[in-house]
Amino acid sequence: MITLHYAPDNASLILRLALEETRMPYRAILVDRRAGGQSSAEYLRLNPVGRIPAIETSHGAMFETAACLLWITEETGQLAPAPGTPQRPDFLKWLFFISNTLHAELRMLFYPEKYAPEAEAALSNCLHDTLNGHLALLDKAVAAREGFGGPDAPMATDLYLSILLRWPALYPRGQSGWYDLAKFPALLALAKAVEARPSMTACSMAEGLGSTPLSNPSLPTPPEGSAL
Repeated sequence: MITLHYAPDNASLILRLALEETRMPYRAILVDRRAGGQSSAEYLRLNPVGRIPAIETSHGAMFETAACLLWITEETGQLAPAPGTPQRPDFLKWLFFISNTLHAELRMLFYPEKYAPEAEAALSNCLHDTLNGHLALLDKAVAAREGFGGPDAPMATDLYLSILLRWPALYPRGQSGWYDLAKFPALLALAKAVEARPSMTACSMAEGLGSTPLSNPSLPTPPEGSAL
């Protein structure tokens, strides 16, 4: 039984989706962001960086979304090409591009005060063009199924990316005019395909994400905890 330490509509949603998709047994424990739960001594023992998510496995705690995702694929033999197969390099390069580049720069967009406290607007404006460039690259890769599995057999890359497509439409609140998912037809198709899967339906119910959480998202109404 895996323990997922989560907050609604945080990066833990990516891992919840992978756990649901693989049907790996897990329990979810709320990290109360409003109460600063991610900075508590108990949570920092699991993730010393103080960010969400963390998981507990039979071999100990893990953090970093991509690392946890890769571990899930290895434990289950699902959601990734096997090591040594011709598809593995493309899968790995896009998995870590999504994690190290797209996700990291989205975090800069969502929290510009942490990165440029005296130039938040300038940073955000710069990131808009950069992120649109990243999305254009990913649109081509998804269309070609280069490191991605497609709607009927998604890989971890499909799941990770589909969740990231949700957040720019919502956060920061009132500052999403730069983002238009319709400009990227392969990404829009991916969002619609993933949100139609039973795994995403389960995630949406658990975290209050609505019926179109990826293709036409709305702010969450979680049954417990807070997204911010």
